Amino acid sequence: MPRLLGTSRGKYFIYVDDLPLVGHIAFGVIDRCTNVLQIRPTTVCPYNCIYCSVDAGPFSRHRLSEFIVEGKLLVKWVKRVYEAKMGEVVEGLIDGVGEPATHPEIVYIVNELKKFLPRVAMESRGLTLSKNLIDKLSEAGLDRINLSIDTLNPNKIKYIQGAVWFDVKHVMDIVEYIVKNTSIDVHLTPVWLPGLNDKDIEEIIDWGLKIGVGKKFPPFGIQKYEVHKYGRHAPKVRQVGWDAFRDFVDRLEQKYGIPLYHKNIDFGIRKTRCYPRKFKRGDVISATIVSPGWLKNEVIAVDKDFDIAITIVDSAWSSSMAGTKVKVRLIEVYDTIYLAKRAD
Repeated sequence: MPRLLGTSRGKYFIYVDDLPLVGHIAFGVIDRCTNVLQIRPTTVCPYNCIYCSVDAGPFSRHRLSEFIVEGKLLVKWVKRVYEAKMGEVVEGLIDGVGEPATHPEIVYIVNELKKFLPRVAMESRGLTLSKNLIDKLSEAGLDRINLSIDTLNPNKIKYIQGAVWFDVKHVMDIVEYIVKNTSIDVHLTPVWLPGLNDKDIEEIIDWGLKIGVGKKFPPFGIQKYEVHKYGRHAPKVRQVGWDAFRDFVDRLEQKYGIPLYHKNIDFGIRKTRCYPRKFKRGDVISATIVSPGWLKNEVIAVDKDFDIAITIVDSAWSSSMAGTKVKVRLIEVYDTIYLAKRAD
């Protein structure tokens, strides 16, 4: 059973040291049938970004729990998925619905993953990075940081991040330190918020080119602002269609002469065999409830063989549920993610 570390603002903080790490979208390992594995060590995030697609941060409205995965367990499950895919993996991307760099064992995780993965990358917003941590990550073998930064304006970034203490100068200094002093590559990934940071995107590109980001990988990847069901909607920012987004990025690609649109950026991602799906949609199986869910009105269960973590929706958590065996019907099975409803 996972261990409860404590509660804050009505949320559970859970340490995962004894759960299957395939099956859940918020933590563990996700295989989307490509040669890149998504590796999610934590859901914890210190920011409250105004457009956050996964409603992260201290003031989340939809989250019930935050998860921190034990490093050794995470590496074990990544290796299990890697081996099941017969080595058809070129990259492990440490990403998530939180800030990966907050994980206390992030250096250990990178170091262990590099023992069998060709390359390891990590997403970050930069403020949780320090020169000391960067040196350790570089020594551990981290290949790339995908750094999300939406403006260089010190006041505007406080607003966008939902954090008055956010220091963009620190982030810029860290990026420049990485470029000048380590072998880690930097890929800058600003989100275009129409009407809010149009010119800021160009300033980020100018700055990135000046300091020399993207030595081995494409230097930039502009992201489209999307409104999600359980995410946050940026005030006074309109969600444009893909044609308008493509027009915006096309103009910048013509101006700078570099690829910025995701379909023009080649990280060597290719379709591969999938990690085997144990169940299919509609199956009724026996499961054991083990934990509060990530979102409200969810609980987490495991199958009888302890191979899959299953999210049971429309089920409010209470501590008396732990260890309860139930029948569930799978309502969604995609990639390596399993959602179910009670069937008993």
